Amino acid sequence: MRIHVFAFLLMVLSVSLFAQVQVPVPATTTTAPAAPQDTTKKETPVSVPAGNDQSSAPRNYNNIVRSNTITRRGLFTIHKTDNNYYFEIPDSLLGRDLLIVCRIAQGAAGIRQEYTGYAGDQINNTVIRFEKGPSHKLFLRRITFEENAGDSTDAMYNAVVRSNLQPLVAAFGIGAYGPSGRSSLIDVTDYINGDNDVFFFNSAARKTMRVGSMQNNMSYIKDVNAFPLNLEIRTIKTYVQTVSDNNFTLELNTSVVLLPKKPMRKRFSDRRIGYFSERYTDYDANPQGVRVVSYIKRWRLEPKPEDVAKYIAGELVEPQKPIVYYIDPATPKVWVPYLIKGVTDWQVAFEKAGFKNAIIALEAPTARENSNWSLEDSRHSAIVYKPSSFANAAGPIITDPRSGEILESHINWYHNLMSILREWYMIQCAPNDPRAQKMTFDDELMGQLIRSVASHEVGHSLGLTHNFGASATVPVEKLRDREWLATNGHTPSIMDYARFNYVAQPEDSVGERGLISRIGVYDIWAIEWGYRWLPRAKTAEEETPVMTIWANERLRNDKLRFGSEFSTDDPRSQTEDLGDNAMRAGDYGIKNLQRVVPHLTEWTYQPHEGYRSLTTMYNALTNQFDYYLGHVMTYIGGEYETLKSMDQPGPVYETVPVDQQREAMDFLSRHIFQTPMWLLDTAILTRIGQSPTQIISRSQDMVLSSLLSPSRLSRIVTSEATYGRKAYPLINYLDELDEALWTELNTYESISLYRRNLQRSYIERLLDLASPSKSDREYRDVAPIVIIKLGEIQQHIRKGMLKMKDVMSIYHLRYIDNKITTTLADKQR
Repeated sequence: MRIHVFAFLLMVLSVSLFAQVQVPVPATTTTAPAAPQDTTKKETPVSVPAGNDQSSAPRNYNNIVRSNTITRRGLFTIHKTDNNYYFEIPDSLLGRDLLIVCRIAQGAAGIRQEYTGYAGDQINNTVIRFEKGPSHKLFLRRITFEENAGDSTDAMYNAVVRSNLQPLVAAFGIGAYGPSGRSSLIDVTDYINGDNDVFFFNSAARKTMRVGSMQNNMSYIKDVNAFPLNLEIRTIKTYVQTVSDNNFTLELNTSVVLLPKKPMRKRFSDRRIGYFSERYTDYDANPQGVRVVSYIKRWRLEPKPEDVAKYIAGELVEPQKPIVYYIDPATPKVWVPYLIKGVTDWQVAFEKAGFKNAIIALEAPTARENSNWSLEDSRHSAIVYKPSSFANAAGPIITDPRSGEILESHINWYHNLMSILREWYMIQCAPNDPRAQKMTFDDELMGQLIRSVASHEVGHSLGLTHNFGASATVPVEKLRDREWLATNGHTPSIMDYARFNYVAQPEDSVGERGLISRIGVYDIWAIEWGYRWLPRAKTAEEETPVMTIWANERLRNDKLRFGSEFSTDDPRSQTEDLGDNAMRAGDYGIKNLQRVVPHLTEWTYQPHEGYRSLTTMYNALTNQFDYYLGHVMTYIGGEYETLKSMDQPGPVYETVPVDQQREAMDFLSRHIFQTPMWLLDTAILTRIGQSPTQIISRSQDMVLSSLLSPSRLSRIVTSEATYGRKAYPLINYLDELDEALWTELNTYESISLYRRNLQRSYIERLLDLASPSKSDREYRDVAPIVIIKLGEIQQHIRKGMLKMKDVMSIYHLRYIDNKITTTLADKQR
């Protein structure tokens, strides 16, 4: 059966009818584009009552467009007469969908925050239409696509339309009609000079950046330019900052982009392949209810008409319009080649989808090379350099909401990202890579780290979400196999947060290709699934059966499994983890941390500097240790979520096997309940001034707080109710946790300061859970079970004290005994 299904898929992929395609018009500012033929259903003109808003009668065209008028032809013809700007809008574009994108072209001094306020930041994204109304007016209508009812001849369609009238947001008097009578001139000077949430800040961006009222006397139009498919509006805006009442000035770029008359065909999303998506409520798809329709975000890649037969035959062809990324001219030149590689590394994935040269990276032209080229021009996608002290990168995208087509992307590259890359790589990989054993990495090493992060962000800009499940498909021991890693890499997906290979040991001699993440088999599959052109299918609905059969077949390969970052109870879908067993991976990771600690003072040495770098790296090391603890804790009370279609056998949800949950408990007992003294290097602590008890207590308290959280206890009980004997019983869980924390009561050894702090913290949390008012919200048996457990601990303490010789240990145990007695007595009053 499997062979027949796959043969059917190949047949569907190899048969096609030729499709009519539209070739993009090259940019120009001197000639107007041919007026497109409008075959869309016209909306009924808006009727407005007479009143003060009535326009005066239109003037003669030549009274506005005079001999001194500056004219630029493009999507709209732009006229500048004196200080007034006019849009000449052809009737053929009335009712057409226009995408508005506003970005900061030049940021203001003193208002930047962690992620916002930089040149290139997007502050608005909306769709509008211009419509002709009565009394010589053009109206501007804001458009959303949240509801749909299919066929326009259907009664349901009319009902949905009647209930979803899109709002009018501006009205313009028609100043004159064009010479042919097929266009209208409107004066947009006041609208562009003013403040509105269509062309400029939307409410969310305004709130985030703390933007108050606009200062009209210090704001003006800098320029308006016209291109065949878009307008670019440059303005200088001065605002009052809401938190300080100080003025700040920005240069803004607003793009008005003509969306395709015929939207790209949607591709319905599949939760088993991680794509960002658009969605709407469909009232027509289900006659007995409504359905939320979700479709992926992707670029439009189609063969050129002359190459369709070649594509069908399986030859690689170039797309009509490749994906092009420009590198911001402000980027330090040394990193440009690595950013370019981070983009073009994805070409192997597009070749699997049938396209060669589908994704390209170029250095942006300088002003001297092309004075008309702009980074904010909506036709250009770019990797934008942000001179920021914040360590981050992000890959936002602009899409056509009607189809999910990605129109452009501005990947934000924050300068200080390199500092966090250096921290991660030194802490995780320095035992395996001597190049990481210093504070200033060689350009080649840092360049490769930048390349990896750039590939991840480009993946987002291609529509891919995080795949936190990818790294969990790799057996831990393969992460130490040099030859296997050189071929496969340490994770099947660059979209996972599996930064670097912290499992490999120095004796494994793993090279760079086995240490730094790169594009893997999942990424190649995801791009193939999202971008393979299926010409035989005429609609998205016709594609769906083919795509589902294809996915069912391919997903038999575990390496192609997707794990959502929102599956927080699944130990296979975690951030910063590696391998199919977090306990074994964590053991190896801790061995490497233990190798780093004795050398950290040496590796962070910088002449004539203080110990700030040592402090930073030591904190990064303890954070990495906490990650390992967190990865392991997810197994306890965890539940696997394997996304499936109804055509696939087996359950979607399964409890984590009890033996793995107990393995996790053993890991925590060995690495955190038994004090990790290796962390407390005196040479480091005496230089950075950190308290050893605070370092240990912070990690121990984090673990106890998580293990005894009501939500985890509730999951354990729910699992027991659902899976019966396959689950980890709550009573057994608490018994084994108790056993790990009170070993001295069996050996009668003295209890160290760190263990005393741990035991007191444990008792305080149990006493808190013994209050029904807090635990009953999650699970009503928690308080009674905990109260009985505290009684058992008291009995154990009283017996242990009889044979304990260390005075401090005895005082400590007496204190806990009294604490349990008095607290429980108070709770029962």
